[in-house]
Amino acid sequence: MSKIVVHHLSDSRSQRVLWLLEELGLPYEIKAYQRDAQTRLAPPELAAVHPLGKSPVITDGDRTVIESGAIVDYIVRRHGGGRLQPDPSSADYDVYQQWLHYSEGSAMLPLMLNLYVSRLGEAGAPLHPRITSEIANHLGYVDRSLAGREYMVGDAFSGADVQMSFVGEIAGVYGLRGSYPDLDRWIRAMQARPAYRRALERGGPYRFA
Repeated sequence: MSKIVVHHLSDSRSQRVLWLLEELGLPYEIKAYQRDAQTRLAPPELAAVHPLGKSPVITDGDRTVIESGAIVDYIVRRHGGGRLQPDPSSADYDVYQQWLHYSEGSAMLPLMLNLYVSRLGEAGAPLHPRITSEIANHLGYVDRSLAGREYMVGDAFSGADVQMSFVGEIAGVYGLRGSYPDLDRWIRAMQARPAYRRALERGGPYRFA
């Protein structure tokens, strides 16, 4: 089996790709990239892997896959051997797919806007009430979805937990998880998993853990 290559940017969403590969016990190689110390942007070398120059991106033989949700789906579907996803014929599979898309399609938007708008100082002040409201809307939704549950979907750990982890981690960076106890409980349990810890050891410093 050829090794998947993870083009891993420091302090980025690609950390969860390492975690997924550790959960599945798949062989992989890390090609590491460092953010620019001033701009915090990815280095230009990533554009040689994919024109967008973004991480995460993986290469698997002659295939290049971008976007976190697509990468999680690709790895689980092509290399998981039926693990870490519900039966495709089940209702749980539809919920699983929903979380894969929801993470970056909806939940991360207000969290990232909060980061960018905060850099505007007073100029960004008019936007903060709406951003704060949307963050509460999405984190509240995730928190309620996890009430009484150990995992995002069904009774088993899946790629949906991996994909949604970054939402919980960024909420923690903003000091928001204390208001969402089920979200906080879930992300702490995810970060305690042995495969998560192994991925941290291989991936290097990760300030969101």
